[in-house]
Amino acid sequence: MPETDPQPRALSVRRITAQEHGRFLADHPESSFLQNPRWPDVKVDWRGESVGFFDGDVLCAAALVLFRRLPAPLPLLRDRSLAYIAEGPVFDRSQVRLESVLEPLVPYLKSRGAFLIRVGLPGVVRRWDGSEVRKALAAGETGSVTDLAPLHTAPEAEDVRARMLAMGWQAPAQSESFGSGQPQFQARIPLRPELYGTEPVSPGKGQDAGDPAVADALSRMDSTSRRQTRKSTRSELTVTVGTEADLPAWQGLYEETAQRDGFTGRPMAYFQRMFTALNSSPGSACTLYLAHHGEQLLAAAIYVRQGTFGWYVYGASSSEERKRYAPRALQLRQIEDSLAAGCTWYDLGGMSPSLDPEYGLAGLTRFKTTMGADVVQTYGEWDYPLNPLLATAFKLYMARRG
Repeated sequence: MPETDPQPRALSVRRITAQEHGRFLADHPESSFLQNPRWPDVKVDWRGESVGFFDGDVLCAAALVLFRRLPAPLPLLRDRSLAYIAEGPVFDRSQVRLESVLEPLVPYLKSRGAFLIRVGLPGVVRRWDGSEVRKALAAGETGSVTDLAPLHTAPEAEDVRARMLAMGWQAPAQSESFGSGQPQFQARIPLRPELYGTEPVSPGKGQDAGDPAVADALSRMDSTSRRQTRKSTRSELTVTVGTEADLPAWQGLYEETAQRDGFTGRPMAYFQRMFTALNSSPGSACTLYLAHHGEQLLAAAIYVRQGTFGWYVYGASSSEERKRYAPRALQLRQIEDSLAAGCTWYDLGGMSPSLDPEYGLAGLTRFKTTMGADVVQTYGEWDYPLNPLLATAFKLYMARRG
């Protein structure tokens, strides 16, 4: 939010076409692919709707709303929906007031059958230096990332929070674990650190020559990650961009990884939809990277780019030939391609704020920060219960599901 707030405007709300939505997002390159109007083609269990906020005939804000009808165990909710907006609505806060968007959103979504609205408001509240987070983990501290001194705090953060509460929105509860929706804490590598008040790291003597931006990204890694990444470039690996025909090979390696690491994976149809939807949408791309040693597939990754953001979304690796560090080669390729596309951030996804080295997700935090990622706290996902009784029943049901 700017120091001088824009004047309040009474905006009208109505559905817009995917084409209108896409053109609007093209003018807002910081927007997430979760707001891409083609994303409902991937999330087939949800019904998607592109919504525009207008000042007269001028489109001032847009949101992709995903509606999810509730399951049969809750018969009272069968004809009602959760309305979910991930990383939205998208608008320029220097031009449009927060209230001008969220206040008309509530009655509109109520008229669409929503009993609960969940909004993941875009923006970063605070950012912490990844190297300081690593040090805290190594020291065996048991607190939270929020106990550390941040690199940057958004000056408008407290004002945004106060205004959300004043409008009746319920703030997200901070959690060490991952719940449903998008994690409030994210790991992001700054590719243009000078834009965010941070000096680029100067590579030391003997470090990689070539593109200074790539050298800067390597310099942000810890010594082990940097050494393994360099070794991957000398390990006789062939890194290629796959096509849709390579998705079965991806799926086989992904399922191997899921079985080894103990997580439930997604079916191949999900990745096929993702590949098709994002590659047919102007301004976004979904790329499959493959790392082979000879004929053997050692690692694969699915990367998404939209606007000025690149995301490492999924990864898979073989238990064979681990000393070739194939996953490191793919991370480097994704960083290089993010820089070539003009991205300002490379996002490694969610992480826990816990600094307890024994906590179950500590390894994920350690890996992402050793890759050079800083830790950012977003505004998180806020709830607006249109029917408090049904909203409470829904939350209890989801809690029982775990």
